[in-house]
Amino acid sequence: MHTSPADAPGSGDAGGMNVVERHQAEALAVLGHRVELITRRASPDAPDRLELAPGIILRHVTAGPPHPVAKSAQDAWIPQFREGLAVLGPYDLFHSHHWMSGVAALPVARHWKVPHVQSFHSVAALPDSSLAEGEAPESAARITGEAQVAQNSDLVVAISAAESQTAIQRCGADPDRVVIVPPGVDSQLFHPAQLEATRWSWPGASAGTSSTGYVVFAARLQPLKGPDLALEALAQVPERLRPHLVLAGDVSADHHGYRRELDQLVERLGLSGGVSFVGPQERGRLAWLLRGARLVLVPSHSETFGLIALEAAASGVPVLASDAGGLREVVVDGETGRLLSSRDPRRWGAALTELVSQPDVLARMGTAARARSLGFDWNRAGQRLSALYTEVIDQLPQRRDDAADGLSLRRDDSGRI
Repeated sequence: MHTSPADAPGSGDAGGMNVVERHQAEALAVLGHRVELITRRASPDAPDRLELAPGIILRHVTAGPPHPVAKSAQDAWIPQFREGLAVLGPYDLFHSHHWMSGVAALPVARHWKVPHVQSFHSVAALPDSSLAEGEAPESAARITGEAQVAQNSDLVVAISAAESQTAIQRCGADPDRVVIVPPGVDSQLFHPAQLEATRWSWPGASAGTSSTGYVVFAARLQPLKGPDLALEALAQVPERLRPHLVLAGDVSADHHGYRRELDQLVERLGLSGGVSFVGPQERGRLAWLLRGARLVLVPSHSETFGLIALEAAASGVPVLASDAGGLREVVVDGETGRLLSSRDPRRWGAALTELVSQPDVLARMGTAARARSLGFDWNRAGQRLSALYTEVIDQLPQRRDDAADGLSLRRDDSGRI
């Protein structure tokens, strides 16, 4: 369920965007709304229409080849995606969850005279930014497209204060039309391990391993997420204390050679046998993997929120994360985990060593993290979105410009969206 005109839904990625959209849709459906999620067809077998749950329909629109396309090349299919949207409605409101979806849907919303709501989840790295190092070049249209949808949508819904500031400062959104709706976490799926649970291991672990446990990195394998820093930090930990590192996530089409670079780094650092690449994990398996971990590493250069950090917290597992973006809103430094502003592997290694050598500190942080995570609730997020949608529809915003798609809602007989 991905509203960008590029990725297939249900890709199994550990990243946050599909999770956020799916849970938002489910929370809205519980409130009685009818939701249609629209994505680009990324498989020839993808049906035109699929009921995901009562009140939630997934639609696949043909735009470009029916297979996954590198994100840096996806914007070539925006016009076709827009044409596919135009024959589906009309809807009462569009909520786009990526700049490309927004550029596709905004003109359609304007033509139908219905509101357009925009969320980003990530924004382009500036050309001279450290975030751009090692990353595939941004689409030439992205920075312009992000500004277009930020400035001309009727409402921008940010997932964090960090994303809100970015939408305003970098993309030019009107502060009066930017709101924050924090995500939730499935606290039943992501829960702490029971004290009497059997010994935890990672996929593919051999019997007798894991005397020092394991730590988890869960994200797409790309430079922005910092798996190289996770490896370099691990190499700084004394062998007698060194946990196994499990990396869960896939390599995107934009970084097809990156896994080979990471394998070479593992060899150079002398970590062979101490690292496992387990690929993308379905949600239940990811939850199981997290709650057995001693610690979760989130060394990203930037995160608009850091949903994996919240899921780790719900699992009763502390997080060692970058002091960047929305991670500051998830991790309470010194209480539910640690935040590091440096990207020096020695600093990360020292922090990792300090934490794994103090199981009582990890246990205390895990308990605090679980308690804090319960304040993030998907039902509350759905209620907030519902109120915002109703308000923006009733106001019938005056601004009308160019741009485009994603999450779309239809009003039922009772007047609900």
